[in-house]
Amino acid sequence: MDFYTLSDKAIEEELGDRLRSWRLRKDMTQEQLAEATALSLGTIKSLESGRGKLSTLIAVLRELGVLHELDNFIAEPAISPLQLAKRKGRERQRASGTRGKKSNKESEW
Repeated sequence: MDFYTLSDKAIEEELGDRLRSWRLRKDMTQEQLAEATALSLGTIKSLESGRGKLSTLIAVLRELGVLHELDNFIAEPAISPLQLAKRKGRERQRASGTRGKKSNKESEW
C-alpha cells in the first residue's frame, strides 16, 4: 500500500481496520479487548475507527501480541558506516539545528 497517496484520515482509518482485523483474528470482542487492556469500550471503538492516542495503540498491540510489528510500522533508522566512522563510534545525542551565521542586526523591537 502506498501511504503517500492517502490522506491522513485515510491512513488513520487503515490502521484502525488493521487493528480490528488483528482483534478478530485473535477471536476477541471489543469488550474483551477493553477489559484486557484496562481501556474503555469507547476507547477501543475510537481506535478501530481511526482515532486514538499512541499510548492506547501500544496497549492494544501488546494485548494482541503484535507489539513486534512496530518495527515494520516505523523502522529504526540505520547509521551508515561512514557516518559512524566520522563520529568515531559515538552515538548522536542531539540535533545541531542551523549553525553558523549569527545575525548582527539589531532587533526592530
